Formats: sequence, C-alpha cells, structure tokens
Amino acid sequence: MNGTSRAYDVVVLGAGPAGENLADRTRAAGLTSVIVENELLGGECSFWACEPSKALLRPVIARADARRVPGLRRAVEGPLDVPAVFAHRDKMATYWQDEDQVDWLRSVSVDLIRGHGRLDGPRQVVVDMPDGETVRLTARHAVGVCTGTVTAFPDLPGLEHARPWTNRDATAARHVPDRLAVVGGGVVAVEMATAFQALGSQVTMLVRGHKGLLNRMEPFAGEMVADALRAAGADVRFGTSVTGVAREDGAQSPVRVDLDDGDSLVADEILFATGRSPHTADIGLETIGLTPGDWLTVDDSYRVTDVADGWLYAVGDVNHRALMTHQGKYQARIAGAVIGARAKGEALDDRRWGAHASTADSAAVPQVVFSEPEVASVGLTTREAERAGLRVDVVDYDIGRVAGAAQYSDGYQGRARVLIDAERRTVVGVTFVGPGTQELLYSATVVVASEVQVDRLWHAVPAFPTISEVWLRILETYRDRTGTVA
Repeated sequence: MNGTSRAYDVVVLGAGPAGENLADRTRAAGLTSVIVENELLGGECSFWACEPSKALLRPVIARADARRVPGLRRAVEGPLDVPAVFAHRDKMATYWQDEDQVDWLRSVSVDLIRGHGRLDGPRQVVVDMPDGETVRLTARHAVGVCTGTVTAFPDLPGLEHARPWTNRDATAARHVPDRLAVVGGGVVAVEMATAFQALGSQVTMLVRGHKGLLNRMEPFAGEMVADALRAAGADVRFGTSVTGVAREDGAQSPVRVDLDDGDSLVADEILFATGRSPHTADIGLETIGLTPGDWLTVDDSYRVTDVADGWLYAVGDVNHRALMTHQGKYQARIAGAVIGARAKGEALDDRRWGAHASTADSAAVPQVVFSEPEVASVGLTTREAERAGLRVDVVDYDIGRVAGAAQYSDGYQGRARVLIDAERRTVVGVTFVGPGTQELLYSATVVVASEVQVDRLWHAVPAFPTISEVWLRILETYRDRTGTVA
C-alpha cells in the first residue's frame, strides 16, 4: 500500500469467515471494500478450529463406524496412524499458509491490508503494518468488526507458568501427550477429548458443573457422549473444579492439577476449553465510547446498538449471538445486503425470513458436534421452548430401530428428538445423536427454517433403507399419539 490515507465504502476488521463474507457481500452490492487482518486470512476456523479439528476427528469417527460393520472389524484393528492423521490435519489447514485465501480475496476485488487495525473515532480505522508504516482508513458507509473470539482462561494460581493448551495448541499439536487433562464440557472439550483419547492419550475431563457435557443441548446428547467417552477409556468427572495448576520443572515436565475436593492429578498437558471472550480488547473501542474487551451488542441488522449514526456493525462470534462459523457467514450475508441497501437508500426487507432479517439467529441455528457418537441439532431445545413459553409436543425415537441404521452399523445406538409447536403444527427443534447424523442436519434445518407443517412433511418420502427414514417414524409416532397426521 502506498500513501498513508485511503477511503472505502466499507472497512472490515478481521478476515475470518465472517469478515471475508462481509467484504465479499458488500463488494457484490457495488461498494468498495477493504479487509484488515494481522494473522492468517481464514481466521480461527481455517487454521485452528473447524478445519484442523475435523481432520483430527475424521479418522476417529470413521474407525468407530467401521468397527461396527460386519466384515470390517478385523480390517481396522490396532491403533490409528498418528503421523498420517497429523499429516492430513496439516493438509486441511493448508500448512498454515493463506495464499489461496489471498487469491480468492483478489478474485472478488476486495483490497487487503495486513496489520493491526484499531478504530480511531467514527468511521476511522488506523492500521499499524508490519513494516512500521501506519495507514488511516476512512469508511464512507460502514465499519464491520469481525474480530471473533479468544480463549477465556479462568483466574487460577500458576496458570500462566503452566503453559496450558488452548484450542490452537490442541488442533495444531505435534505430539500426542500420554496424559491429557481437559477442563470444560462444551464442544471444544468434547471434540478434543474424543480425538486425543483415540490417538492414544489417557484423557481426564474435568467438568465444573453437574449438568453434564454439552449442557446447551438436549441432556440426552451429553449423556450419550459421556458414556461413549468412558467406554473408550476416558475419565469423565462432573462437579469438579480446578483450583490451581503448576508445572515446576521446565517445559517438558508434567503439570499438576489441584482440584476443589482436595485431590490432584498429574498430566503431561492440560487443555482449557472453558469458554470464549470477545477479541475486542485492543481494537480502539474506547475511541467511540465503548468498553474494550466487551461483546458488541447488535440489533437485527447487525448494527452495534450503542454507537450513534449506525455506521458500526459487528458480525460473527464477536456479537455473541451464535458462536459458529456457518452462522457467522450467514450473518455476513445478511449484513452485507443490509449495508448495500442502506448505502443506496433502499428500504429494508426485514420481515421474518426476509432478505434483511436475521431470523435464523434465533429460530434455526444448526450445530454439529463431531464426537463419537455425533450430535446434530437445529432450532430450540425442550428447555428453550419452555423458557419461550411455547407449548410443544416432544417426539422421541430410537434411531437404532430404523432399517437404514441397521444397515449403517451393527448394534446402532442413536436417538432423535423433534419438537412440534402444538398450535402452529410446525417443527421448532430437532436433535439427532448417533453415527452419521451430521448428514441429517440440513434436512432438519430446512424443515425448521421453512416452518413446514407436519401434514406436509407426511408427503416428504424418505428413501429406504436410509437413516433419514427416522423422519417417517417420528411422524408415525406423533400421529399415533395425537391422531392429527394423515
């Protein structure tokens, strides 16, 4: 970049999936866009989360599936080939190089500035570049904050010197520790416990509460995953808090973990997966009257509500609505269209499910936990429906009773739950647990987002014999209970 000052219609801070898509969509709306990033283009998802973690988990899940298929069990005896797994992980993380992402950004005519970007008053962004140069950017219409999140560490004695793992250390690991302590019971904790137990670690999970694993999902999901982890050899402890950690004898020494019951354990590495904090501590929020380090509260068009004149948008994890890559990309598509429409003085279509409405954030957020068994969900849980005051019919079904499940694996164990709004007779929540259920999720998402009535679903015929036939069995169960489906 030559010169010290530039103007664009839209300036985007952060080149993760949300930032990339926001820049792309505003450019597609006819606006000039620039994106500012001080790490790798593609962000957490491409290099330290979604891509490398699923690369570690794919052979784990595939082996588990194969062991349940008659005729394949003997073919998959023995341990996983750890160097081959790591090599595949490296490939999927593109060896932590972002040239492909840079080429894509260029192909959609979005400019890139590498450096640390900070707000410096309304519509102003100052970028400190690696070569020491400073560039000032002015946004004519909007600044989009897409800086994501960072690991949230608890305040524990000795933690800094114990060199704990974050998700980045786990997904980019160069070795498999003999003993791995995992603190937390959410998605990152579950997935990394699943991966490293299968790769050869003795995993101990330390979960502070008594609600179980994956406590934002249906309780049976966490229960089934915990049972599977224990069956694989992991030690899963609930109601256990860490009070201190210490690694006293150098980088290669074990770490001692003190617990609130007075007990302690020793591990070679300790992974903290206890939550995320907004990556907003050093992006200049104080220059526009906001508090550094806070989540950014937005309205349904992703405008930050506490900023006058409506020029600041927050998209993706940083707004704390739904901390998932695909949802951040969805938000970016909506926000990009909103910014484009406002720049042209066009009216917004902000009706429910309209082109400028963020309806899916509250009604149809899909999520997959790549554990063994897999967990897939979209929409509301039973607990959330109750809190919202909805009267729902809860329909449960044993997926193992479906013919396609028996074909998928011997002794298939899985469970489905569908929530049907008793008044509107539409599906408002779906949870599947079991092998292969990740591939059922899009159909469930379409059902929830389309607000299809169950009478119409009766005519959506699932192919036989596939696991998707569970939809028919759920409708039959609902019919037999209520007598209201043909």
